[in-house]
Amino acid sequence: MGEPNRPYPLIDMTGGGAATPSFPDLEERVLAYWAEDDTFRKSIAFREGSPEYVFYDGPPFANGLPHYGHLLTGYVKDLVPRYRTMRGYKVDRRFGWDTHGLPAELEAERQLGIKDKSEIEIMGVAKFNDYCRTSVLRYADQWRDYVTRQARWVDFDNDYKTLDIDFMESVMWAFKTLYDKGLVYQGYRVLPYSWYEQTPLSNQESKLDDAYKMRQDPAVTVGMPLRTKGTSLEALDGVQALIWTTTPWTLPSNLAIAVHPDLDYVHVVAAEGTPFAGQEFLLAQARLGQYTRELGENPEVKGTYKGRELESAAYTPPFDFFEDHPKAFVTLLADYVTTDSGTGIVHLAPAFGEEDMDLATGKYGIEVVQPLDSGGRFTSLVPPYAGLQVFDANPVIIKDLKTAGRLLRHETIEHSYPHSWRSGQPLIYMAVPS
Repeated sequence: MGEPNRPYPLIDMTGGGAATPSFPDLEERVLAYWAEDDTFRKSIAFREGSPEYVFYDGPPFANGLPHYGHLLTGYVKDLVPRYRTMRGYKVDRRFGWDTHGLPAELEAERQLGIKDKSEIEIMGVAKFNDYCRTSVLRYADQWRDYVTRQARWVDFDNDYKTLDIDFMESVMWAFKTLYDKGLVYQGYRVLPYSWYEQTPLSNQESKLDDAYKMRQDPAVTVGMPLRTKGTSLEALDGVQALIWTTTPWTLPSNLAIAVHPDLDYVHVVAAEGTPFAGQEFLLAQARLGQYTRELGENPEVKGTYKGRELESAAYTPPFDFFEDHPKAFVTLLADYVTTDSGTGIVHLAPAFGEEDMDLATGKYGIEVVQPLDSGGRFTSLVPPYAGLQVFDANPVIIKDLKTAGRLLRHETIEHSYPHSWRSGQPLIYMAVPS
């Protein structure tokens, strides 16, 4: 201690050496001394010419006040640059602001009273963006106060913002470099999707504690007439393979059905006195008892098949919107098929299920069809339902299935269903370009 070249003298911050100093007062005196002495900037200036250690804060949003998580991680973000400075590095510590994405847009929408994306178009995207730029830094001064009060050294005056042109250009440069190296390609990935906010959510966001809520949805059992004439399964020609789904709105996009290779499936004739007397159906043997109302207590069993025997059996889809789609409308084998519910036969609309897409596109080469726009509304690819949001389309689709004689059962189930933590609206699972 007491070296002749020591840049800072020992300073008594206790207010006179009191036996029990007030820690809040002590903190305030330390902060005041640092501010008067410009200690933080001097600590950087003393390292001029030394090796540089780059530290940019992984940025928070400034359109809300910091919460406990921000402040807790802030201590860690402070320790690392201090340690590197003591190890001889010059560490500029630029604070940053994340100004892009849904939090910025949703806060601006809340402030403006906007309820629908169409209102942004009426307002004008440029004008809305200008408002977002102002809104997103509304609490920047409060952030400075909070972070400074917790004794963290960070440079707010030379901060960076993701809305800065040079920042955005650097991101595009990095992406272009990856593209030039052939490391970028576009594909589809099925993600939890908010049609209300018109954006995908991460799987983590869809699994938040308050994301799942009880919801009532329609569940339908639908017949898919098999087309097996001239094959080894000719006895099943015209028999309706029964599928069950809680998302009737996905049926216009049906491209395949799937069975488990090791399950037993039965070809039955509905008993006399039932609504479907004399009609022939195919379903998992283990689920037969769940359909006594439609098929009878003891329907005639005309044949039993292992799931693997049914592979490649063709069928007529419930709608003909994609009737010429290559490799589609056949029976696939899938280990994820169960008999816990439904019929033991799964309907596949690959754009709306991760396992379905992996199976259809990966193993069987069936390309995805996507008849929804970013707002979860049907496009002109399915003309009768064009413009309808998927949940609004459910009753219309169910009515059309009944009219076509494809509907075996229509019921309502209550189940736990993921919702957007931002808007509270139900999510859908949808393939988005990525």
